[in-house]
Amino acid sequence: VGGLLIEKFQAIAGNSKDGVEKRLIDGIILLGQDTRIQTGGTYEFRNKDIIVVQTKVKRLGIYLMGQAFFSREIMRRYMPNSIMTVAICTKGDPEMEAICAMYGIEIEVIGETENTAL
Repeated sequence: VGGLLIEKFQAIAGNSKDGVEKRLIDGIILLGQDTRIQTGGTYEFRNKDIIVVQTKVKRLGIYLMGQAFFSREIMRRYMPNSIMTVAICTKGDPEMEAICAMYGIEIEVIGETENTAL
């Protein structure tokens, strides 16, 4: 889709004193930006169109679905203009895909032989 891909974006900074665990999102794509990859770091998401990406090298399941759903909810605090959510996995599941569709989570199935770098 083009745009800036931020890999391993730290959406929540951890604070062991307060019992808050660090939360990483596998990828955030900022649409309308130059096509490039950035690992970590910060970015101003306010009024930007973004895609939240979560991945697992396995069948679509509850864990990946939850990561995708709640990553989107976490990113709302950054006040982007729009948030699209994509879960990438190596095998689909029609029942789980139907639930994802109800919550606006797009599923992309990439076979293990196509890309093992998920």
